[in-house]
Amino acid sequence: MNGGRRVLVVEDNPLNLKLVRDVLTASGFEVVPAVTAEEGVELAATCEPDLVLMDLQLPDFDGYEALRRLREDPALITVPVVAVTAFAMREDRERASRSGFDGYLEKPISIRDLPAQVSAFIGRGRADVR
Repeated sequence: MNGGRRVLVVEDNPLNLKLVRDVLTASGFEVVPAVTAEEGVELAATCEPDLVLMDLQLPDFDGYEALRRLREDPALITVPVVAVTAFAMREDRERASRSGFDGYLEKPISIRDLPAQVSAFIGRGRADVR
């Protein structure tokens, strides 16, 4: 048992991935990195994440398709998935919510706020699980 501290981070930008990994690791989270959507979907099926931080723009397929694939796995139905993107328009946030993401983080990520945001998403869980 990981105590609710395992975060799968799907991010293709090496600098962004390192930043998120370093900040979360320093705050006691276990970070599982993935650099493509496909890798993220595959790792989610085996690493038992407590939260997935999903970049929306990835080289193979986008975060929306990755979310759809994650939701097809019954073992992942209760895992919150949070969209992470540089697109910060209200419409982008609304599309992410309508698509089934459990939250939304804007880039650039706030290194000061990230650990508390991640803890809150894990604590809140999935809002629409029946």
